[in-house]
Amino acid sequence: MKKKAGLLFMLTAMSVFLAGCSDFKEPISAASEGFWSKYIVWPLVSLIETFKELLGTYGLGIIAVTIIIRLILLPLTLKQTQSSKQMQAIQPKLAALKEKYKSKDAVTQQKYREEMQAVMSENKVNPVAGCLPVIVQMPILIGFYHAISRMNATPEIPLGKFLVFDLAAPSITLAVFAGIMQFLVLRTGPAMDNPQMKIMMYIMPFFIMIFGSFLPAALALYWVVGNTFSIVQNFFIYKPFKKKEVVVEQPKGKGGTKRK
Repeated sequence: MKKKAGLLFMLTAMSVFLAGCSDFKEPISAASEGFWSKYIVWPLVSLIETFKELLGTYGLGIIAVTIIIRLILLPLTLKQTQSSKQMQAIQPKLAALKEKYKSKDAVTQQKYREEMQAVMSENKVNPVAGCLPVIVQMPILIGFYHAISRMNATPEIPLGKFLVFDLAAPSITLAVFAGIMQFLVLRTGPAMDNPQMKIMMYIMPFFIMIFGSFLPAALALYWVVGNTFSIVQNFFIYKPFKKKEVVVEQPKGKGGTKRK
């Protein structure tokens, strides 16, 4: 679990680094240099341009490409969800092992690690597997974020309007809506059953509202569409409002009863 936490920390640090790259506000074109610009950002810009030509506006182009990317990444999301559910299923066994080997001496801790690995192998659980989809998704999602930002910095690409929103200028309305949608993503996802993640349910939407208030509205539109897709996805995967059965402990000699 510590390795998994360390990997997630490393991924978060990489996200912050990429989001703050020096070329973040530089114009983008087919002649842009560098692996990140040439092979990730520019292809995404070209895809948005293609859908803009098909649908008529950059706003609709951003919406179309956001949905396509989310659909492409959906199998990875499902794999990540499966891994998370497998880890949750064996948590009682892992907790029992931790209690059994709570002594901190080296021999006891070695036995604890061996039995923990045995439980994971028996249940075909790989704690790192849940992080692998994140590693694949992250460059694509951050690249799309950069693509929109750098399109806005390119005079030859006038983003124009979507509905009443000027996509090149900040929109507090879209920023607030994006924050609300982010809250609903976390509320309907695995964070609702994880006390350690619940704090994110309030922090992340707040940060999105803050950043969205001074970044181009095109980015807020991207967040809104992506979060809407995630909410629909969560309803099918996690079924957040389905009542769960709870086993009520009964005295010995009596079977446990279930209540909803």
